[in-house]
Amino acid sequence: MANILDIRRRIRSVINTRQITKAMKVVSAAKLRRAQERALAARPYAQMLTNVLKSLVARAEIYDPETGEPKHPLLAQREEKNILLIIVTGDKGLAGAFNANITKAAARFLESKAGKNVDIEAVGRKGRDFLRRRYPAAKVQTQSLAELAESIEAESETAERAGTTQISGEHVGILGKVEFAQASALAQNVIARYKREEIDAVYIVFNEFKSVIAQRLIVEQILPIEQIGEQTVRLVEEMTEEEKKKAKEAAVRAGVGMRGPDHQVEEVASQFGTAQVDYIYEQSPEELFRALLPKYVSIQIFRALMESVAAEHAARMTAMDSATNNATDMVDSLTLVMNRARQAKITKEIIEIVSGAAAM
Repeated sequence: MANILDIRRRIRSVINTRQITKAMKVVSAAKLRRAQERALAARPYAQMLTNVLKSLVARAEIYDPETGEPKHPLLAQREEKNILLIIVTGDKGLAGAFNANITKAAARFLESKAGKNVDIEAVGRKGRDFLRRRYPAAKVQTQSLAELAESIEAESETAERAGTTQISGEHVGILGKVEFAQASALAQNVIARYKREEIDAVYIVFNEFKSVIAQRLIVEQILPIEQIGEQTVRLVEEMTEEEKKKAKEAAVRAGVGMRGPDHQVEEVASQFGTAQVDYIYEQSPEELFRALLPKYVSIQIFRALMESVAAEHAARMTAMDSATNNATDMVDSLTLVMNRARQAKITKEIIEIVSGAAAM
């Protein structure tokens, strides 16, 4: 039987671990509340911009009636030969299978695009480290969003590819506090490359967050824009019932609300695009598309980053809640083993004393 001293040491170790996981759960719950509030605060602007574009599309021609060409390069559809994939993971671990699920979904998507040139923009340290072990980095690579913003207007650099699938950009440390300027810089670079026809399609892999119990892992097409206001989802993976149950229990214990999107805001914003009113636009459709479509792409990327951050905190809160519960169960189990060992030791000593007395 195990030594009582060793069992006590192990119990103390598990209790210390439980204190750490409990503290991490509380921190993640607090960060999740803030991330939820930021995501909800950004939705009205994104929804109104989407509906302004939908209204414009309903009242203006997207394609030139004479040439048949789209009135903006972001609407042009080409055969997919060169693809850009943006993978959004977390910068830290201890979030359960959050990062692993994203990288697995990205790997499945890359398998489906076998034979095509794929450039990868890695957002988040975990995804960057995973991809570095599997794919080479491009010979001309932008390391930061600051450098990326400076190179937006630069001409295309002719460089030999490092491989069919290569890492063209790494963005680490931007998820701690996501700013629209960061998403806009990434979007502007992507748009510039699409206009120069360096890439034919842009996809983003992220964890879409609606509420603590309503999340899904998706691969969404950003460019070309096929239908404004509608998600073009190429791959989706929903939460299982067991995962939803664990997330709900963790949210209840941490005191985190489980509210979903504000449908009232969406309904009010959608009235702009569907109202039977003949809006008069001063600028031509070409000018409006030139001004609004890049913002629309920036909002799509910003939304993906915001929701991914919220989903990461929710996953870490759930994982730490499970770890805390497991630590509690382990302490109870070890305490039972220790009590049995003590009882066996005491019983043995009593038997020895009684046997010695009887021998005398």
